Amino acid sequence: MSTVVIGVGNELRGDDGFGGAVLESLRERLRPEDGVVLARCDGEPSRLIELWDGFDHAIVIDVARDGPNRCGHLHHRELIGADGHAAPPPAGAEPAGNGHALGPGTALRLADALGRLPARLTLLAVSGRNFDVGAPLSAPVAAAVPVLVRCVRRELARDHARGDQGPDLTVPTGPARPS
Repeated sequence: MSTVVIGVGNELRGDDGFGGAVLESLRERLRPEDGVVLARCDGEPSRLIELWDGFDHAIVIDVARDGPNRCGHLHHRELIGADGHAAPPPAGAEPAGNGHALGPGTALRLADALGRLPARLTLLAVSGRNFDVGAPLSAPVAAAVPVLVRCVRRELARDHARGDQGPDLTVPTGPARPS
């Protein structure tokens, strides 16, 4: 199974740099022979579609704006599950639900209309609170990076367990609280 992991966001805007931080941590843990492609994206729908086009499984990592009291809360959505059925994106996620004018939900609808959906599409996100230019990741968002890395590795291991060709990964369990 061919898999792409797409980190969405802008590392210069505080918690919006979460996707890139997860990719950097994954880059240290994956081997070239694992066959997983890591890619960055600003969240623009046509660029997301270009990045996942041709892959069997796309894992999109993003940050959500759903209130400062939820900062660090994890979200795990199968937008297209292993059964091939599409689920709607989380309610209220766009256009103001993430750090971008448009995002994964818009890309999903557009890709569906164009016939350019991956067979499986997973959204992994964390709730952020600080999107100021030049700010670092907030402490709860930074603490979520290793948790999301484990979630991605778990997704890859599930692909492999289904009999798909992919990396054979040992996935440590952790305190992930996906919604």
